[in-house]
Amino acid sequence: MPEYSLRIPPHVTSPRIARDFVTSVLHAQRLGGIVDDAALCVSELVTNSCVHASGTGAGLLLVTNPVGMRATVFDTDVTLPVMKEGYDAESGRGLWILDSLTEGRWGAERGGWRTGRGGGEGGKGVWFELGVPDPSRPGR
Repeated sequence: MPEYSLRIPPHVTSPRIARDFVTSVLHAQRLGGIVDDAALCVSELVTNSCVHASGTGAGLLLVTNPVGMRATVFDTDVTLPVMKEGYDAESGRGLWILDSLTEGRWGAERGGWRTGRGGGEGGKGVWFELGVPDPSRPGR
């Protein structure tokens, strides 16, 4: 399975950088049917990371297969995200959007960016899947 990774700086443009990266990779892999949903989900996760991870930036790991993809956004904050009961006008919609677009195929795990490009084992990764699940991943 092709893997793509991106180190994302803690900057106001980081969500746009991540969206552009995901869009380019998925178009190159002929996965255009999931581009819009994937770009929005990655943007929400990167935004959460920039807001809640004390300005340390994030890492993005994108793994594609011929009919789908899995994205994980890593940061140094060990607090796992929790979808709130509701949301207000200012915040709280990101995980609702993620849950809706992925049909519940998302989660979070403690641990850092395991690609060897930074992050170590601290922090967490928040992942989601779109398209047809990867058949090589049991239980997904």
